[in-house]
Amino acid sequence: MSFWDKYQSFVYIFAVALLTWWLQQIYEQRDIEVKVTENSPDFFSSGYYKKEMGIDGLLKSELTADKMQHFKQDGSTHLQQPIMNLYNPNAAPWVIRSESGIMAADGDNLQLNGKALINRDAYKRSAALKVNTSNLRVKLSTNYAETADWAELISPPNQTSGTGMEVTFASPIHLKLLSKVKGRYEIK
Repeated sequence: MSFWDKYQSFVYIFAVALLTWWLQQIYEQRDIEVKVTENSPDFFSSGYYKKEMGIDGLLKSELTADKMQHFKQDGSTHLQQPIMNLYNPNAAPWVIRSESGIMAADGDNLQLNGKALINRDAYKRSAALKVNTSNLRVKLSTNYAETADWAELISPPNQTSGTGMEVTFASPIHLKLLSKVKGRYEIK
C-alpha cells in the first residue's frame, strides 16, 4: 500500500476543511460590509436649511445646520451646529443653538446635545431673554422644550438659575425652573 492510498482520505478531508474555512472568511467579510452600509447615511448636506410654514401661510420655524446626515435605518437626521428659529405672531423669534442635534424620524422631536443657547430679542413690552443650558429636548408641534440639566436665565439686569427646565415658546409663554432655583434681581 502506497503513501497516497494510506493518507488519501485525510488529504481530502483537509482540503474540504480548508475550502470551508476560506468560504466562511469571504462570507464574514461580506456581512461586515453590508452592516457598514446599513449604518451609513443615505444622504447628507453641507449648509442645511429647512423652512416650515403654518396653516395660515406664515413662517412657523426655520432650521439650519452646518452639516446634516440622514440615516435610513432609523430615519433620524443628525445635525452639526443646528440653529432653530421659532416664530410667533407679534413677538420676536426664539433662536435655539447647540453643538449637535438629532431630529427623530417623525420630524417633531429634536434632541439638542451639548451646550445649548436659547435667545429672544426684546420686542415691544417683552424684555430680551437669554437661556444657557445643555441637552435640550424640543417638541416642535407644541413649541415645548425641556432639560434635566442646569439652566441659567438672563434678562438684564436679572439673573435666575436652577436645575431642570420646561419652556413653552408659544403664547402664553411659560418658563419654569424645576429645582435648586437661585436668582438675583435689580429693582428700580
